[in-house]
Amino acid sequence: MIQWFPGHMQKTLKELEQQVKIVDVVLYILDSRAPFSCSNPSFEKIIQNKPILYIFNKYDLADEAKTKQWVTYFTRSNSMVLKTNATNGATKSLVQNALYKLAETKLEKYKQKGVQPVIRAMVIGVPNSGKSTLINTLVGAGKTKTGNIAGVTRTTQWVKVSEHIEVLDTPGTLWPSFENQQVAQNLAYIGSIKDNVVDVQELGYALFCKLCEMYPAYMQQRYNINLQQERIEAYEAVCVMRGCLRKGKEYDYERCGQMILDDFRKTRIGKITLESVEEVYEAK
Repeated sequence: MIQWFPGHMQKTLKELEQQVKIVDVVLYILDSRAPFSCSNPSFEKIIQNKPILYIFNKYDLADEAKTKQWVTYFTRSNSMVLKTNATNGATKSLVQNALYKLAETKLEKYKQKGVQPVIRAMVIGVPNSGKSTLINTLVGAGKTKTGNIAGVTRTTQWVKVSEHIEVLDTPGTLWPSFENQQVAQNLAYIGSIKDNVVDVQELGYALFCKLCEMYPAYMQQRYNINLQQERIEAYEAVCVMRGCLRKGKEYDYERCGQMILDDFRKTRIGKITLESVEEVYEAK
């Protein structure tokens, strides 16, 4: 069972309930490799009827065909969807234009008064989804601390993007209990749950089995394995080929598991999306 909900996340949820009252738009960051799993149910009550800009971050790491389906799934009234990479320079103008469009009711109201108001946006998402990286791209400087691990940001802070746009950077936040362990696994695969709170050996093997089913051609090309074998036999073959062995030529399952995770996260296997829209509809 994967569970991870440190105390600062509960504090963050309470802060968001207060801050959302003064924001005009919610900037919701999703990792394109697992957009549904990145949808935090604890945010639903907090967001209420605020306009939402969904950012499909890291889309260049994901399966393009599945991303298109997920974009359609998340497109609804009072929201917009952007596919982007938070480090891409073009992202700044795309996000700013979208914020202006979603806040046009407020802008029109103040325009009649001859005033140019400040648009306030709250940035939310699960850990390691790229919130702080996106903010740094919008600002054009390293205003917020970033890192390719979960839990770097621990406090909320307002950041001025331009004369008329301010964004609230918030810690990556999960929810108190994972009823769906497949969602928990997906979050662990993409690094939204720290490796040191999961069993890397089991997680790596589970990911190996999942990708053999979803992307067999990628796995055969990357690891030169026979997928007609039992999964554990194919996994052990990878251990041998990649030198993941202990003394006495025993299989080092943990080292192999970490290698599989690293290969996935660094796109060495291929552009992968861990879930499909069809799966969500079938579960309903």
